[in-house]
Amino acid sequence: MRRRSWEHFEHDADIGLRATAPSREGLFEAMAEALTALVADPEDVRPVESVSIRCEAPDDALLLTDWLNALIYEMATRRMLFGDWRVSIDGHILDAVARGEAVDRARHRPVVEVKGATYTALSVDRDSAGTWHGQCIVDV
Repeated sequence: MRRRSWEHFEHDADIGLRATAPSREGLFEAMAEALTALVADPEDVRPVESVSIRCEAPDDALLLTDWLNALIYEMATRRMLFGDWRVSIDGHILDAVARGEAVDRARHRPVVEVKGATYTALSVDRDSAGTWHGQCIVDV
């Protein structure tokens, strides 16, 4: 089965995140990785501290924006970056643990501040082969 992957794409003054994964949970983890990659290299983030996150929404697309906005909130208020995510989804309730560390400007070299995930170009779906696809535009 194909591993998860992600990419960034241009969208006016904002930036798009797009990912694929073999599971819904993997898709949400890949989108989190794509989000962190806007700021710094996720591989440079050590999993020192764990933060629990819970989101609930009426559908997968809205759950994705809630998830990304919860991560953005935690990154801003805790002054952290995350490099490891463990997501579990039951229905439309997401429980996750994000692991990361405080931003070290010299080591992480943050390049942009993400303000929020939007509903623009938002989608989450599963293709006939069972692969999950998602995308979202984030305001930077």
